[in-house]
Amino acid sequence: MFKRLLMFGVMIFILSACSDDQVTPNERLEDFTSKMQEQTYEGLYDYLTPEAQDTYSEEDSTLRTENIYTDLNVTDLTFEIESLGEDALNKAFEEKSASVLFKVSMETMAGPVEFDYEANLKLLGEEDEENWYIDWNPGFIFPELADGGDLGISSTLPKRGEILDRNNIPLAMNGELYEIGLVPGELGESAEENKENVADLLGLSVEHINETLNASWVTDDVFVPLATIMTDKEELFQDLMAIDGVTYREITGRIYPGEEASAHLVGYIRDVTAEDLEELDPGEYSANDKIGSRGLESLYEEKLRGKKGTTIYVEQDGQDNTVIAEKPVENGENVQVTIDINVQEKIFDQFNGNPGNATAINPSTGETMALVSSPSFDPNEALYGTSENFWGDLEENELNPVLNRFSATFAPGSVIKPVTAAIGLDNGSISYGDGIEIKGLKWSNGENWGDYEVTRVSTSNGPVDVDDALIRSDNIFFAMKAVEMGADAYVDGLHSFGIGEEFPYEYPVPDSTVSSSGDLNDEVLLANSSYGQGELEMSAIHLASTYTTFLNNGNMLKPTLLIDEENSQVWKENLVTEEQANDIKDSLRKVVTEGTGKAAQEADLPISGKTGTAELKLTSEDSGDENSWFVGYPTEEQDVLLSLMIEGTKNHDRPSAVEVATEIFIKLYE
Repeated sequence: MFKRLLMFGVMIFILSACSDDQVTPNERLEDFTSKMQEQTYEGLYDYLTPEAQDTYSEEDSTLRTENIYTDLNVTDLTFEIESLGEDALNKAFEEKSASVLFKVSMETMAGPVEFDYEANLKLLGEEDEENWYIDWNPGFIFPELADGGDLGISSTLPKRGEILDRNNIPLAMNGELYEIGLVPGELGESAEENKENVADLLGLSVEHINETLNASWVTDDVFVPLATIMTDKEELFQDLMAIDGVTYREITGRIYPGEEASAHLVGYIRDVTAEDLEELDPGEYSANDKIGSRGLESLYEEKLRGKKGTTIYVEQDGQDNTVIAEKPVENGENVQVTIDINVQEKIFDQFNGNPGNATAINPSTGETMALVSSPSFDPNEALYGTSENFWGDLEENELNPVLNRFSATFAPGSVIKPVTAAIGLDNGSISYGDGIEIKGLKWSNGENWGDYEVTRVSTSNGPVDVDDALIRSDNIFFAMKAVEMGADAYVDGLHSFGIGEEFPYEYPVPDSTVSSSGDLNDEVLLANSSYGQGELEMSAIHLASTYTTFLNNGNMLKPTLLIDEENSQVWKENLVTEEQANDIKDSLRKVVTEGTGKAAQEADLPISGKTGTAELKLTSEDSGDENSWFVGYPTEEQDVLLSLMIEGTKNHDRPSAVEVATEIFIKLYE
């Protein structure tokens, strides 16, 4: 009888020990791990057994976990806890001890990590204060840490992809450089003088050199890097090597063979900044990385940079490292563009430092052969130069060489007239041979215009038709025709040439605009827009694209930049008939032989094209400076279509766009 009562008492004890209102080991562990998943580390130390707390301080346990997860960029952390069965749960309460299996998975900078581990918990406390506590050890972070050891991270930097022109000539390449540095113990008795000489040669301050040498890791026999120079700076290199304590090592770095000619197009790389790290996805970059800045380097950063390889490991004394996770390095991909660096450099050279921009495309394929902005700067000097105030000097330059002019829009002036002619030919308001009488050099359309008048540069002998108007660049003819066809018809025509819509191009070029409001309801604005003034603005690449219409039987091609893009794509179809396109081509040839483009006759090859002048108005009445335009091509070859602008040709001693374009064609075909 006593034995039966004893067994009954034991059963009562067990059932009461795991009653519904008491926390189970699973629940306690789930509470602990859920806080870790939420990265809520405060208070986690209180979940540990006294023995664990005696062994590991808070800094060595919960805070260490937080730091490790942060360093490894841990995301998607999950814990799956295996439930204890009824028998195991009863036994746990009876013995006041439990072992619970759990599975951990996470994403890290080195890829996914998964492991299984066992948590040992103890039931501690008196009566109502009784609870389960975790016998924690570093294996909860990674099992490989359970027996001690240090967690390590090693990275393998990817090789940055190169940027190549259409002929596989590098525009941005990885080449050999000299990293110049000091060995402090070899500076000798004249250490201060030597540091001053190094500072002068490298464009550094002595204070900067001293600060670098005073870093905690520097010893007398260690190489302390100061600057990187190009290997072609032979005289500078020899002067540096003649100074006691100066030495070098060969490294690989980014080099830009096109220098000033392609700086705005290609861009450059720079150090990652704190601001970058705030904006970029965590783990993509570190403070010591490089990132593309401007141009193609920035545009194709994701493709060029590759992905660094990362290994997470545990290092233990006298043992091989244990790898926890490993992600192999992925080198960057090359980017090949349709640019021809020889064409790019020849165009840039003919600007001779004058401000402006140019685009060259193949009018039969739409491939971009050159994108030029002048003046410019040498990205190699930006990275490896010895000027103390490189960027400051550029910013103080009144010609603003930092500005990328080919990636901007401007008033096109009279080079828009062939487009206006095509719009009129298509809607029937203009016909070849159908002339209108125009008297004098000025015209106004009545009282609604007030005192405003359209001015042309020369009078005509008899009626003026579109051929004569293009040859002499007659503003009045095109103004009258625009007013005649009306704002809606003219704006529709501009839209048919892609003006006022998104420009379909790889490089970020602003969209061309009809006006600030998008319409031409004001008749004076309508008239002015017809000859490229008003508020109409276009980029050089878009202007070049419009002229492909006349060389492709009325179809306007989509410009391309990447070598693997499909070329000869029609962007706008049937803008004019084949006959009308040929008529405009004939007029563009006459512009050079008879009209405003006679300067192009200096070339040994026949050239066709259209000149233009865009007034930079100070007020509605007063004009400021002028920009000069020329869009043209060699009449017979028709394999390069050039769109070019020279800024400020009225108030400065600068050549006209047609003069510069002529020199370019001479160089291209000599």
